[in-house]
Amino acid sequence: MTHVEDELNSQPECWSRAAAQAPSHAPVLPAAGERVAVVGCGTSYFMAQAVAALREGAGQGETDAFAASEFPYHRAYDRVVALTRSGTTTEVLGLLGRLKGGTRTTAVTADPAAPVMSLADETVVLDHADERSVVQTRFATTALTLFRAHLGLHTDAVVEDGRTALADPLPEGLVDRAQFTFLGRGWSVGLANEAALKMREAALAWTEAYPAMEYRHGPISITTSTTATWMLGDAPEGLARQVRDTGGLWIEGTLDPLAELVRVQRLAVAVAAARGLDPDRPRHLTRSVVLAP
Repeated sequence: MTHVEDELNSQPECWSRAAAQAPSHAPVLPAAGERVAVVGCGTSYFMAQAVAALREGAGQGETDAFAASEFPYHRAYDRVVALTRSGTTTEVLGLLGRLKGGTRTTAVTADPAAPVMSLADETVVLDHADERSVVQTRFATTALTLFRAHLGLHTDAVVEDGRTALADPLPEGLVDRAQFTFLGRGWSVGLANEAALKMREAALAWTEAYPAMEYRHGPISITTSTTATWMLGDAPEGLARQVRDTGGLWIEGTLDPLAELVRVQRLAVAVAAARGLDPDRPRHLTRSVVLAP
């Protein structure tokens, strides 16, 4: 078993632990009414998108998401939350250093010894979700679970759906598809973006991601009998039929969107194996992007 397989299989237990810890972390997480920006790089940026949509949708306050390298320093926020598994990513550290002494910052990381610990005003360490793999799985979903629990949006049913996602077989014929499109709505748009990234990283697959209602506005034109379109969350009315009419394979998201992401992680590993790739050694990638001065 690869590191990424081992780590993605541990996610339901990681989620339960993070949810149980959420009340103790509440003092350093965004309070209701705060104007917040959530930042990250790569997978963490896509989780930031999901967190921002969930928080604003829950009526907790205006919440934006940015890639750390694209943060708008001219905007005023009550708090900036940085998601960073390694706590060493150059863009995140640079952002926190620039904000230090001004905007209040919170970092969510997996490593209690990382440089981010001294740059952020406050920290949350999810070391039980740390990973050996380059390809992120459990840290990202555990960090998102922490915020869902903080917002009162996590239930035991999510954990059960996670276990189902690990136990049930993947749809027949899915591994052989040539192209994969992932769709989301609201907070699951970030998950769709992350699903596509997992397929690129682990399996070098041709993947795309869109808000579900945008799929009709051009992207559906590439759908053929060799593609699969996977919906994370509830689909817009009529979209499944339209995709099937193209000859494409439609995958309905029947589980909680976070659990659907686990199914995609499994697909990425399966496609990698079918193509003779090692998902623990993704091409041109390292566990953290640390840029030379």
